[in-house]
This record gives sequence, C-alpha cells and structure tokens, in this order.
Amino acid sequence: MPPSGHSGAPLAKKLGLKAGFAIKLVDAPAHYRALFDAWPPGLTEPGDGVPKDFIHLFVTRGEALRANLAPLRREMKPDAALWVSWPKKTAKLVADVGENDIRALALQSGLVDVKVCAVDATWSGLKLVIPLTLRAAHARTLGPP
Repeated sequence: MPPSGHSGAPLAKKLGLKAGFAIKLVDAPAHYRALFDAWPPGLTEPGDGVPKDFIHLFVTRGEALRANLAPLRREMKPDAALWVSWPKKTAKLVADVGENDIRALALQSGLVDVKVCAVDATWSGLKLVIPLTLRAAHARTLGPP
C-alpha cells in the first residue's frame, strides 16, 4: 500500500515523463533517478537553449524560483511540462516557497498549473504548462528543432 498522499502510480506516469523526451533537471536531489520504478529509455539532456519536453525544477527559496522560471519557460516546447517541486512541511527542510508562491509567479510568467502530486516523502510538485492560447506564439519563439 502506498504511503498516505501517494497514488501508488509509478512516478514517471504521475509526472508524464516518457521515453525519448528531451529533459532538464534543475537542482534535483541526488536520489532523483532512484525514485522511478524504471527510468524511461532514450531520455536526453540537451544543453541550454534546446527545446525540452520535460523540465523539473526543485526549489527551497523564492529567489531561486524567480531566477529560474522565466529562463526555463523559454526552453519549453509548446506542449512541455515544467514541474516545480518544493519541500513538504513535514520534510523539515528550510524553505520560504510553497505551492501558492509557485502558482502566483507561474501566472505572471505566462504559465498555468494543471496538476499537483507528491514526488516523494520530501517533495511535492506542481505541473506548469503554457496555456493553449499561447502555444502557437511560443512555438514561433523557439529555434529550429
């Protein structure tokens, strides 16, 4: 039986991380890959400026969130997911950022939240996406595939 607050679904499914995705991890905990029952095959981690299918940012401080959100949005493919994770209150990590802070800054940055989930016993995550109405314009700002 999964811990309280956990769906029991594999983490890759909860996050929407799929085989062949171009991904970027920012300040992920050292044990991040171990959280997955199976690491999806064919994932690549291209450099900065290359459009990504999946980005996962971990923050404990508001200034890190503010510094990273806009640059990461520019690296998103139009239909990409940008997950932002923050420590749960029970994690006993020093943090000055939470779900409401992430949501507010995301809206200011042209992103909307569509899902929240437990990543592990320490981290919660908020899934951010580019609104459908802005995706065509965003696609025009990306470089060649």
